[in-house]
Amino acid sequence: MPKHSNPEKMWSPSKDRIKNSELTRFISFLSIESITNYNELHQFSISRPGEFWESLIKFYELQFSGSLHPHYTDLGFSDYTWFKNVECNFAENLLSKGNDKNIALNFVHESGLKKEITYKELRSDVASLSESLKDSIGPGDVLACYMPNCPETIISMLAATSNGGVFTSTSSDFGVSGVLDRFQQSKPKVLIAAIGYSYNGKYFDQTDKLLDIEKRLECLEKIILVDFLGKGIDLKRFKKAQLYTDKIANHKSKLEFVKRRFDDPLYIMYSSGTTGKPKCIVHGIGGTLLQHIKELGLHTDLNSKKNIFYFTTCGWMMWNWLVSSLYFGAKITLYEGSPGTPTLEGFFNIIEKEKINIFGTSPKFLKALEDSGYDDLNKFSTLETILSTGAPLIPEQFDFVYSKIQSNVQLSSICGGTDILGCFMLGNPILPVNRGEIQCLGLAMDVASYDEKGAAIIDSEGELVCQKSFPSRPLYFLNDKQNLKLNDAYFNKYKDVWHHGDFITITHDKTVRVYGRSDATLNPGGVRIGTAEIYRQTEQLSYLEDSVCVGKNINGEIDVILFVKLIKGETLTETRILEIKNHIRRNTTPRHMPKKVYSVSGIPYTRSGKKMELAITRILSGKEFTNVEAVANPECLAEYNQF
Repeated sequence: MPKHSNPEKMWSPSKDRIKNSELTRFISFLSIESITNYNELHQFSISRPGEFWESLIKFYELQFSGSLHPHYTDLGFSDYTWFKNVECNFAENLLSKGNDKNIALNFVHESGLKKEITYKELRSDVASLSESLKDSIGPGDVLACYMPNCPETIISMLAATSNGGVFTSTSSDFGVSGVLDRFQQSKPKVLIAAIGYSYNGKYFDQTDKLLDIEKRLECLEKIILVDFLGKGIDLKRFKKAQLYTDKIANHKSKLEFVKRRFDDPLYIMYSSGTTGKPKCIVHGIGGTLLQHIKELGLHTDLNSKKNIFYFTTCGWMMWNWLVSSLYFGAKITLYEGSPGTPTLEGFFNIIEKEKINIFGTSPKFLKALEDSGYDDLNKFSTLETILSTGAPLIPEQFDFVYSKIQSNVQLSSICGGTDILGCFMLGNPILPVNRGEIQCLGLAMDVASYDEKGAAIIDSEGELVCQKSFPSRPLYFLNDKQNLKLNDAYFNKYKDVWHHGDFITITHDKTVRVYGRSDATLNPGGVRIGTAEIYRQTEQLSYLEDSVCVGKNINGEIDVILFVKLIKGETLTETRILEIKNHIRRNTTPRHMPKKVYSVSGIPYTRSGKKMELAITRILSGKEFTNVEAVANPECLAEYNQF
């Protein structure tokens, strides 16, 4: 077995940073003599997980009622068994700590529009909206947002969950088909939606899309329209529409919170396999809260004095993760628009302009910034940490950050997903940063790398698994009788062990290298996309006989590549390529749009009639494909070598 060579150390925390970190405070709080470093703390957290989570609850003073005992009844994955005697409210916890005068939400728009909302104002707006929603949103009722990344989206989530409701969201760039594929399953009673948004200087009016959604989404009782750019709303065109501003006009309401069980639903998230509509992943109140507090507090070193930013939309799980920063009384800087407007460097200057301490981005953005020629070392006076997710950070991007951006910064690559609404491995303020590696395994996450025989391995590439249950595991999937889809997604490969679908190496130092997806799910920009969502669109094009879609790793980023088989007599012209791309983008999201479209003479299928995306993925990445006997038409594979 190959040994882990000595890694190149890129950054080490100062003694003061270690001493003043939340992790060091937590270790002292535990008062367990055998724990003197992070690896010992991690071992404690996976060997005695109940004690760990109870200690975290007490350390961060969660608002709850009931008993913390038993912590769980089973550490397996057959059922959700965490904290059965606990009740809490998600919004109450997020709104309980921020100082009235401190800024909670710092909204920055690409146009230059800026708005600050204090914790006092946030609590007041949530109270008003919560009160106005009580006739529709109570315990277990679903509220959906079809919104940009603006304060109104966060206020809507907090108002719904304060009433005990369930929240779900998509971003404004989704097409009608993408919205309906999701919301027709989650069945929201209320939809809060922006009447329009802008991107890269262009305004997109959403009126026609919203009218179509209102007509086709039969579960809706009302639509609340948001005009955050002040373009005007014609309510007369809608049957069920009301104005958001009317809903929060009454600032005399008192905040009230409906307590729910620890394992009651909080969020409905969306992820896709390779067939059918997006799966609806239901996450619980308590598990989400604990996971986010652990990751933001202990791993990201967030507290009330810091300003945190993540470039995200509310269609990505990082939005949900970012919003939980309110729990610490921190300032959240929200950005809506294109990071290229007016320039990448201009956008990047938001760090200094807004005095951001923790800046969240992706390998794709860092690559684009590097390609733009950025070279302005150590200009950011407040920057402590750069977070990156969506794809693995390649070693050369570590070089770029430390030589061109900031030499004394913690670069934290983090990895997890929508499936767990959090991370399996992530940053650590008391450990060094090694080139090309994630700093550590997450606390209370019993992560391992399995070989083909299901044995844990060190210093070799294997499958990312988690061997014990954790509070942020999904409660269930919607419309999934007997958990068949859930088990197929995570538990059919290894019995009672979570199989995530990533290739990783865990080093003997307990750092992690991530190599990307091991299944056929696409992952451009950190948003998991099922190929079925793209096939739903290509099937509508009359000149296409068939298609297959895969992801190709290009410099650490996943590009969506679409191969099409045209009907006899048709050719793939540049006009056709543009038409295919625009059709997919218009009816799904920009992330679904393929980077490249190629014409092929055949699409490989298994003998049982399934498209063989993984076979093509291996060929495109230069890996050997040996399972030829499973292919019904193996003669077509040869032409994919040219790509």
